[in-house]
Amino acid sequence: MFGSKKKISADVRRTRFTTLIARDVVIAGDLEFAEGLRMDGHVKGNVTGKADSQALLVVSEHGKITGNVRGYDLIVNGTIVGDVIAEHFVDLQANAHVTGNIEYLQLRMDCGATVDGKLTKRDATSSAAAGKPASAAASTGSARDGHLVPSPSA
Repeated sequence: MFGSKKKISADVRRTRFTTLIARDVVIAGDLEFAEGLRMDGHVKGNVTGKADSQALLVVSEHGKITGNVRGYDLIVNGTIVGDVIAEHFVDLQANAHVTGNIEYLQLRMDCGATVDGKLTKRDATSSAAAGKPASAAASTGSARDGHLVPSPSA
């Protein structure tokens, strides 16, 4: 996932990873983060990006979250057992396994990713009304090979 040359969507804001939860770390309790968080370990609790930030959460192929997740941009290649709310973008990579509902503004899902729950596209106007940037909200997704992919940004 991180050693490959796979491009992150142009719509995902480049963020420094200021926090790393290593592979052998288990956290029991809720976690709030700002800027960028790379999750290689396991959190047993809710994981939330700080309000009014464009925080990026990356759950690597080794990462696991047992709890609800809320953030601006989410890149998942590991496991989430809980509901997911993304203010902007969700990228479900090939090893992603989500057991729970996902709300998103834009979604990309690779072959091999699984979701056991409901996918719900968020209303762009409600994101803007909540004070969230909606520049990419006007883009609409299109179906390709059974997967929803974001349209290129204008």
